Amino acid sequence: MTKQPLDVREDGVEVDASIIAQGLGLAPAQLRENMRAGRVTSIYESGADADHGRHRLTFFFGNRRFRLVVDETGAIVQRSTVDFGEHGPRACMP
Repeated sequence: MTKQPLDVREDGVEVDASIIAQGLGLAPAQLRENMRAGRVTSIYESGADADHGRHRLTFFFGNRRFRLVVDETGAIVQRSTVDFGEHGPRACMP
């Protein structure tokens, strides 16, 4: 049986590491190394009301942010990568 790239569970969403690595512009080995060192962080959010059944996963590395929005089946609804440049994401906030 082939493992699906995204697996929605009761306690969150499991994402194939190659998807995260690609989104952050890293090789899979670099992703693992940076995750172990705490340089890759993430936020998981579960939708409510009109967004019930959707999940937003945001991964941060350096000045990059990679975001996935998936539905209840694990299908990717939206994906985006932002590079905030040399000043990082906080410099872009008012």
